[in-house]
Amino acid sequence: MFGSPKTKDLTPHQVKASIDAHEILLIDVREPAEFAAERIHGALNFPLSTFDPGALPAAGDRLMVLQCGSGKRSATAIGHCQKAGHSIDSHLAGGIMAWKAAGLPTVTIDTGTGSVLDRR
Repeated sequence: MFGSPKTKDLTPHQVKASIDAHEILLIDVREPAEFAAERIHGALNFPLSTFDPGALPAAGDRLMVLQCGSGKRSATAIGHCQKAGHSIDSHLAGGIMAWKAAGLPTVTIDTGTGSVLDRR
């Protein structure tokens, strides 16, 4: 495949509904510090800097959806997957920024106490 990867853009609300229905496996390709600071509940971290499509977990009958901060890195990761022969093509359009703009919850760490906080 040449050029840009073929990507299927999912909205934050589509991803949230699919997470709630256990229909997707969400893969966050941001770096570990970004993931630790704030993440979407249920996402797994596979940073783009060390991204290996062969190391991704089996999704079973769920759709694998990639996600990053704004959508650029997840699209790049989709390209890596497609180049490696994987059929992964879906990502959260706009990334976690779009997710938060849609008013959807995230998980953060209280830096003062180390406690996990659900943010709405």
